[in-house]
Amino acid sequence: MLSVLVFAAVLIWIDTTILGIALERIADPRTGLGATPGQLQWAVGSYALLFATALFAAGALGDRYGHRTILVLGLVCFGGASIWAAWAGDATGLILARGLMGVGGAMMMPTSMAIIGATFPPERRAGAIAAWSASSGVGVALGPLLGGVLVDHFWWGSVFLVNLPVVAIALIGIASVVPNPKLARKRRPDPIGLLLSTAGLAALAYGLIEAGQDTDWTRWPVWGPVVLGLALLVLFTVFEWRSSEPSFDPRLFRNGRFSAGNVALAALFFAITGQMFYGNFYLQGARGMSALDTGLAFLPGALGVAIGSGLGARLAKRHGVGLVSGGGLLVVAAAFLANLWFDVDTPLVWFCAIGLVSGTAMGMTIAPTVAAVIAVLPLDRMGAGSAVNNTVRQVGSVLGIALLGTVLATTYRDRIEPALRDLPPAARDAAAPSAEHTRAVADALHRPDLATRANDAFIAAMHVTAATAALVAFLGAVLLLLAFRAAGRRRHGDGADAGREQQAQAGGEQRQPQPDRERRDVVEAVPLGNRGEAGGDQR
Repeated sequence: MLSVLVFAAVLIWIDTTILGIALERIADPRTGLGATPGQLQWAVGSYALLFATALFAAGALGDRYGHRTILVLGLVCFGGASIWAAWAGDATGLILARGLMGVGGAMMMPTSMAIIGATFPPERRAGAIAAWSASSGVGVALGPLLGGVLVDHFWWGSVFLVNLPVVAIALIGIASVVPNPKLARKRRPDPIGLLLSTAGLAALAYGLIEAGQDTDWTRWPVWGPVVLGLALLVLFTVFEWRSSEPSFDPRLFRNGRFSAGNVALAALFFAITGQMFYGNFYLQGARGMSALDTGLAFLPGALGVAIGSGLGARLAKRHGVGLVSGGGLLVVAAAFLANLWFDVDTPLVWFCAIGLVSGTAMGMTIAPTVAAVIAVLPLDRMGAGSAVNNTVRQVGSVLGIALLGTVLATTYRDRIEPALRDLPPAARDAAAPSAEHTRAVADALHRPDLATRANDAFIAAMHVTAATAALVAFLGAVLLLLAFRAAGRRRHGDGADAGREQQAQAGGEQRQPQPDRERRDVVEAVPLGNRGEAGGDQR
């Protein structure tokens, strides 16, 4: 059963990275869809947006109708959306298909966690969740490599067809060995919360992306969606606060460490998503690398995350979450600043080396921080807390691709505008949206100098975007260091304080007395498994 669930989970993580390798081709009007930067942002962001907002509904549906049932529906949805995305005739179709894939992924993740939680006894549950969570490292590493091979040998849509054999094998395995647990006490669906959160995030992301296409903030299509999105999110928070059974419980944020840890993780995923977006265009577009070589260049970063996760969990037990996770996030910010020295002829070994350092620091930040923000809560709130944690991270990804993508597009257009002034109006309009469009026009007009100007303008835009990401990561690091600084001060206290501190360093200070055995199972599971994604307080 565990093997089947691990095999199915690889889909979720492959699809978070594999599309990035194909973005350059999709943006090219000659080999792809000629997608604009805004459309590419939506192609990436729609997956994270629907994934984030559908998590709670998927957990509640699993409680009511059986988690295997919802898992099967999620796989079928994922497979059907993959076929749609592969043969999408335009950017709009690709965006819609990606959003549907996000819904399928949201139905798969919490139900898999619930099945593991209901099947394995407490003494084996942590190991099972750790094994299931290892699929994330496998998927993140495989995504760019598989994408590179497929894009180099087939067309861009082939990156989605790799999902189909995985879906077919997983469905056979699920039908054979996976049980269908339900909760005795069924949670009520939260359609109003789902509608408000989805609409609010979508409107906010739309406004930010629209700002990248039209920098005139005085126009209502730019500021209107942003204001509407913020208003809907405030209304969603108020509604959930007053609900007796909220799907997203904002009361949890009254705990200072829970709030700080989640905000810091959102800042990290904000920066990561933006870097993945511009990194692919830097390697394939500005440097002219193949899709496979690009995937290999990202591999050190993926390996670094796997190394850093285990290393960070061990170091946090000895030195505290604030020092390890906060320090790791500072290193991430420094790695983003190192991007300011990247140019079209920078030795690739530096890109890979910085990727390895940055990935290791990311792993050292994520694992201890997730454990800490969950373990500060009572046991009966850990499930809800972990579900909130995963949603906040996905929201960070949505805002990262929206805001940093907008910074990239806006800065590029400002830098390339002088080079386009001498072009005919039609050519100027065709070349303006992105570096890919500019290179296509330069090729059609036999203007290699224009292609060089496009590369220079993109590099300058990438530097501004990287600096923005570094600032956000730095602020997240400062927040972590401040929130967990008290733990380091108490390390020199009396024996009772030292005992409590040792536990706090592993995952947050105890708020209420809880059985040691059960808390140890949860804390060991959370860094890798995020068991609360089951959508409820599964035990």
